[in-house]
Amino acid sequence: MSKQKPLLTNREISWLYFNERVLQEAADKTVPLIERIRFLAIFSSNLDEFYRVRVPTLSRLSNINTKAKEVFGYNPKKIIKQIKNIVVKQERKFNHLYEDEIIKELAQEKIFIINEYQLNVARGQFVKKYFKDKLLSTLVPIMLDESKPFPELKDRAIYFLVRLINKDAPEKARYSLMEIPTKSLERFIVLPETNHLKFIILLDDVIRYCLDNIYFIFDYDTIEAYSIQLTRDAELDLDRSVSEKFIDTLTKSLQKRKKGKPMRLLYDNNMPLDMLTFLVDKLDLDSDALIPGNRYHNFKDFIAFPNVGRPELEYEKDPPLEILNLDMGKSIFTQIAKRDYLINLPYQSFDYIIHFLREAAIDPKVVEIDITLYRLAENSRVINALINAARNGKRVNCLVELKARFDEQNNINWTKRLEEEGVQVNYGLLDYKVHSKICLITRKEKGKVSYYANLATGNFNEKSARIYCDHSLFTTHPEITAELKRLFKGLDKKVFYKGYNCLIVSPLETREKVGLLIDAEIKNAREGKPAYMILKMNSLADEDIVQKLYDAGAAGVKIQLIIRGMCTLVPGVEGLSENIEVISIIDRYLEHARVWIFANGGDEKIFLASADLMTRNLDHRVEVGFPILDPNIRKEIRDIINIQLKDNTKAREINSLNNNRYKPKGKVSYRAQTDIYTYLKYKK
Repeated sequence: MSKQKPLLTNREISWLYFNERVLQEAADKTVPLIERIRFLAIFSSNLDEFYRVRVPTLSRLSNINTKAKEVFGYNPKKIIKQIKNIVVKQERKFNHLYEDEIIKELAQEKIFIINEYQLNVARGQFVKKYFKDKLLSTLVPIMLDESKPFPELKDRAIYFLVRLINKDAPEKARYSLMEIPTKSLERFIVLPETNHLKFIILLDDVIRYCLDNIYFIFDYDTIEAYSIQLTRDAELDLDRSVSEKFIDTLTKSLQKRKKGKPMRLLYDNNMPLDMLTFLVDKLDLDSDALIPGNRYHNFKDFIAFPNVGRPELEYEKDPPLEILNLDMGKSIFTQIAKRDYLINLPYQSFDYIIHFLREAAIDPKVVEIDITLYRLAENSRVINALINAARNGKRVNCLVELKARFDEQNNINWTKRLEEEGVQVNYGLLDYKVHSKICLITRKEKGKVSYYANLATGNFNEKSARIYCDHSLFTTHPEITAELKRLFKGLDKKVFYKGYNCLIVSPLETREKVGLLIDAEIKNAREGKPAYMILKMNSLADEDIVQKLYDAGAAGVKIQLIIRGMCTLVPGVEGLSENIEVISIIDRYLEHARVWIFANGGDEKIFLASADLMTRNLDHRVEVGFPILDPNIRKEIRDIINIQLKDNTKAREINSLNNNRYKPKGKVSYRAQTDIYTYLKYKK
C-alpha cells in the first residue's frame, strides 16, 4: 500500500507564483522606474530558464507512461496546460506594464523608446549611419525555400521572420529568417538628444528601419518583420559510458544543449495568422508551446537598460559597510584567530573574503588552500588570488563544479586557466553537484598546524555578492575546521564520509539531521517546553520534509518560514497547518541565505547552510550546513531574521489561495532590506 502524499502545491506552479511576485515589483510604482524595467527583465530571464529546464522535465515525464499521475502524484500533461494558462496571463500583464505604464512614465521623464516609425529625418540619418557602420556586416539573412530544410534555430536567439510581398503576385510571397546579433552589439542605441528630450531605439527597430538596405535585390511592394524566439530543452544528457575525460564529455553535452527539443516559441502577437501557421508547420510545434508576446523578445537584455535620466530613477547605491572590529589594514588571520566574524552580504563588503584569500596567497605560514567553487564572476578576483597562491608555492586544491547550470562553459574555461597555473583542480563528482561554499586555509604556526575557515550560504562570486543577500562566516573553531578537512579529503577521494558532529552534510546526513531537529521540536512541544522553528531558504519542495513540518505544526510547534521561491507546503489549512506561516520577500536584493533556527527547549540552535530543503539538495548534492557558535553572531543573525519577519512592505504571504497578498500594513512600516542596512550601520 503506497504512502499517502501530503497536501502540496505543485512545484512548477509554485515557481510561477514566485515569478508573479517579481512581476509585482515591476508593477510597484514606489519602485524607481529604471528598476521596474529591470524587474521586467528578471521576470523574463526567469521564465526563459523555466522553459529551458522545468518544462522539458515535465515533457519527459508525460512521455513515460499513461500512469504518470499514479507515479508522480500529478498529471504532467495537465500541469503543462496549467503552466501555459498562467504564463499567457502573466505575459499579458507584462505587456500591459511595459506598453501602457513603463513607456508612458518614461515619456514623463522626457525619455522616449521610439521605434522605426517614429524617427524624424535627423534621427533617421543617424540610424542609417549606425546600421551601415556597425550592423550591416553582422547580419546573415537566410532565404527560406520549400526545397530546403528549415534552418536550425538557436536556443533563445532572437530572429526576424521576414515576408516580402509583391502586390501583383501576393501568393508568391518570399520568406526570410534573420538572427538579431544582440550578443555582439548593444541592444539599446542612445540617439542624439533634442531640446532636453532623450531618445532610445532598440537594435531590433534599427534593423526594421533598414530592411530595404538588406533585401533591395528583390522585387516587393511591402516588407514586414516579426520577432520570434525559440526556447529549447537545456538539461544535459551526459553519456556516463564514455571513458574520455569528463571535461570533454561535458563540453560535447553543452553543444547538444544548443539543439535541444523546442519547448516554447515566443512570437510577436501582431504576427499575421498565416505567417504564424507557416512557422509552426516548419518547426513542428505543439500548441502548448506557443506563447504570444510583444514585439521585443529576450527582454532579459533590459536589465542593462541605460539610465539617461535622473539618478532618482534607480535605487541609490548604498556603500558597503565595514564589519565592526575587522580591520582590512591588518592581518585577517590574526583577527580571526581571536574570534568568529560574520559578513552579511551585500550590506557588507565581499572584499573581506578577497582579503582573506590574498593574504593566504602571500603569507609564508600558509601551506595549503582548499576551496569549492560553484559560480564565478566573469573577471574573478577569487581565481586571481588562488593563482597567486599557486605561484607562491602554496598547494591549492580547487573543486570547480562543472555542472553548475548555465555556468558550465565559464567554469570549464576557469578550470583550464587554473590547471595552467599549477592549481590542483578537482572536477567534482559525476552523479552529485558540489554546491557547498567552503574554504579552508592551512597554516603552520610554531611547528603546529592551524586551520582558518570560511563557510557561506552563497558563492565565492564578487559580482553576485553585490546583489545577493547571503551570510559568510570566518571561524577557527577546531571541531568545524577538523570536519571541513575531513570533508575536503573525501571530496578529493570522491567518497562521502558520515559521522560529522558539527557540520550537516549532504548527501548522506542532511535529511536525517534536519528530521531529528524537527523531531526534537515536536517532543518539546508535547512536553510543554519552548518549541518553534524559523527556517529561511530559497525553496521548499521535499515531500518528506513538508510532511515533517505538517507533523510539527500539528503537534503545536510554531513554524515561521521565509521562502523566496518555490513553496510546495500549504500553510494555514485547518487541521493541518494552522501553526505554519510563510512569507516571501522580493526587493531590490535577491534573498539567497539559508538560515535554520530551532528553539531547542529554550537553548536556541542556529545553523547557516548552502542547501535548500529540496530533494536535490538533500540527496543529490554536496551541501554543508554549519552551526553558529559565537553568541554575538547568533544574536546578529537572530536580529536580522526578526527584522525580516516584521517586513510589511516587501513581504508577501504565501497562502492556500496563492494570491501573493502583501502582508498587512501596520501603524509602522517595516522594510527588511532597508532596516537591515540601518541595523548593521549603527550596530555597536
